[in-house]
Parts: sequence; structure tokens; C-alpha cells
Amino acid sequence: MKKVIVRGNEDVVIGKIVCVGRNYAEHAKELGNEVPGKPVVFLKPASAVIYSGGKIIYPSFSAEMHHETELVLLIGKEIKNGDEQKSKEAISAYGVGLDMTLRDVQNELKKKGHPWTIAKCFDTSAALSDFVSTKYYELNLEEEIILTVNAVIRQKEKLNKMIFNPVQIVEYVSSLMTLEPGDLIFTGTPAGVGKVERGDKLHAQITNVAELECSVC
Repeated sequence: MKKVIVRGNEDVVIGKIVCVGRNYAEHAKELGNEVPGKPVVFLKPASAVIYSGGKIIYPSFSAEMHHETELVLLIGKEIKNGDEQKSKEAISAYGVGLDMTLRDVQNELKKKGHPWTIAKCFDTSAALSDFVSTKYYELNLEEEIILTVNAVIRQKEKLNKMIFNPVQIVEYVSSLMTLEPGDLIFTGTPAGVGKVERGDKLHAQITNVAELECSVC
């Protein structure tokens, strides 16, 4: 079973991974999508998780894998139909993650009106940093989320540019499904997503929160 590494705490077994798409207006626009009126939600399996220092494996059935750097929330309490306060209390830790996406596969699936599963759920498609507990750090959304590929900045944005903030996301997702301890929420990526190649070195970070490094093979 895959686990979340929380600094200064016991590791937590990962439950489901909920992902939010199009949560930064400029990212929605760069892919030709409308800015959503409510969060766009999809899932990833825990089997897709790798950790900092790991290798992202380029699937043979894609020629266009993209990086998407995201703030990731760890849920620490069961919550269903949570209000603002309970949703805030349900977040137990923060990390940074990479939601690797097969853009060519996704585009074909979208044309057919099919789910994005194949483009989002392949092995090694969810890279995770270690996490910082909310007991030790309170997010203020002034933090920057940054990704470099081969030491060149590809993505850089403040978290306050999210359309839906972390508490709003938990509140919304908990209205759709029960969130349980160990569940993760990827909160969406800013503009600047792009193709990676075999041999690329990726470094993702959120200032004051966490960082991770992975290579593509």
C-alpha cells in the first residue's frame, strides 16, 4: 500500500486520490477550456503514486506526456457535506505533487466524450513530495508553486490565483462523496503545462511547504 510521508508524524496509508481540473483561469484558457463555475473533479488510483527521487515512466501508448504541478491536500478526518469550518479542519497536511497527463490521449478521449481515465491513471502519474502538517504550517495562499524542467522554469504562480481555494474544494468534494482519512486532493495546476521528454529532470516546489524531484524515463 502506498503511503503519504508527513514530516514529524507517522506515515498515512493513501485512500482515494481526488483531482480538480481547470482551477486556475489561465490554465483553463491555455487549453482552450471555459473557466468552470464549480470544480471539475476526477480520480486517480493510489497505485499511480511515486515519491521524490522516483522515475516517471513514459507509457508506450502516448507521444505527448505533460507535467501539471499542484498543491496536494491530505485529509485527516472523515467528512461528508462539510461546511467551511469542518472542511478547513479536515485538511491535515499539505504537499506538492505532479499530475502527469497524457495530453494526446486525453484530447482523443474528450473528442469522443469518454472519461479521461487512461490519460490520468497510468503508473507513476502521481508524484508526491513529503507533507507538512497543518499543526506546524498554516497555508496563507501567498506561497508560490513552481516547476522547473532541466532547471528552466515552466510553471510559476501564487496559490491565491486558484479559482477555488483548498477549503472550498474540500467543501464541494465532500458534498459529492465522503472523504476519509488518507484521501488526497490534487487542487489543480497553473498555466505553463507542457510536454516532457525522456531524460528530463523535473523539480516542483511550493514555497515554505515542500518540494520534489523526479526524472522521466
